[in-house]
Amino acid sequence: MSTSNKTVFMPSMLTLIGIPGLESVQCWIGIPFCAMYLIAVTGNSLLLIIIISERSLHEPMYIFLGMLAVTDMALSTSIVPKMLGIFWFHIPEIYFDSCLFQMWLIHTFQAMESGILLAMTLDRYVAICYPLRHAVIFTQQLITQIGSVLALRAVILVTPFLLLIKCRFQFYHTTVISHSYCEHMAIVKLAAENIRVNKIYGLFVAFTVAGFDLMFITVSYIQIFITVFRLPEKEARLKAFNTCIAHICVFLQFYFFAFFSFFTHRFGSHIPPYIHILFSSLYLLVPPFLNPLVYGAKTKQIRVHVVKIFCS
Repeated sequence: MSTSNKTVFMPSMLTLIGIPGLESVQCWIGIPFCAMYLIAVTGNSLLLIIIISERSLHEPMYIFLGMLAVTDMALSTSIVPKMLGIFWFHIPEIYFDSCLFQMWLIHTFQAMESGILLAMTLDRYVAICYPLRHAVIFTQQLITQIGSVLALRAVILVTPFLLLIKCRFQFYHTTVISHSYCEHMAIVKLAAENIRVNKIYGLFVAFTVAGFDLMFITVSYIQIFITVFRLPEKEARLKAFNTCIAHICVFLQFYFFAFFSFFTHRFGSHIPPYIHILFSSLYLLVPPFLNPLVYGAKTKQIRVHVVKIFCS
C-alpha cells in the first residue's frame, strides 16, 4: 500500500539484490560461497562430534571450542541458503518479518561468537598465568554460566533492533535492499523517517560487544605474552605460545573482517558497493570456514582424533 509515489507504507515484502554491480557473475560467486559453507558445516560438525565423544577433550578450552562450532554453523546457515537462492535461482524476495528475523539471528550469533572468543582468551590467560588455579576457577558450573551470560547478552542487546525498526518506521523510500542478506543498517537506510536513534544504538551495540571484547582480549594477551617470555626454558615458552596460536589466528581474522565491514558500511561512501558487500559476506562465511581448519591443524589432540576417525 503506497501513500505517495515515493514512499511505501509498511511493506510486506522486501527484495535483496545480492551484490550490486556483479549481478551478471553472481552465479559463479555462489560456487565458492557454497563450497565454504559446506566445508564450514562439515568441519564444525566433525569438531563437535569429536569434542562430545572424547572424554579427554571435556576441558574448558574444548568446550568453548564446541560452543564456537555451534555458533559458526548457526551463523553461516542463517545467510547462505537465502544467498544461494538469490545467486542461483533468482529468488530475491523475502518477507519483511523474515528479513527482520534473519537480521536478528545474524547479529545475535555475531555477538555470541565475539563473546566466546573472549571466554577462550580468559581460559588461556588463566591456564598460562595461573596454571595451578585453572582447574579450580574454570569449573563446569562456571563454563555453563559463561555460556548462558554470553547468549543472554547477545539477545538483550540485539532484540531492540527489531523493536526500533518495527515501532519507529512506517514509511520506506524503497523495498529494495542493496545487499545479499538482511543487515541492520541496510534495512534502516530504507526508512523514509529519522534514523538517527537506530544509528546511535547500532554504534552502541557494536562498541559494547566488539569494542569491550577486543579490549579485554588485547589486555589478556599482553599479560599472556609477558608471562610466556618470563619462562626460563625455551621449550616451555614455545609450548605455552603454541597453545595460543590457533586462537590468535581465529580472533584476528574475525575482528579484521568485522571492523572493516562495520566502518565501510557507515563511513565508506567512496568504496564501491560490491567491495563492501563482498567483504560483509566473507565476514560471515570465512570465520566458520576457517575455524575448524585452524583448530584442526594447530591442536594436536583434535588432529589425532580426526586421523583416528578417518583411519577407522
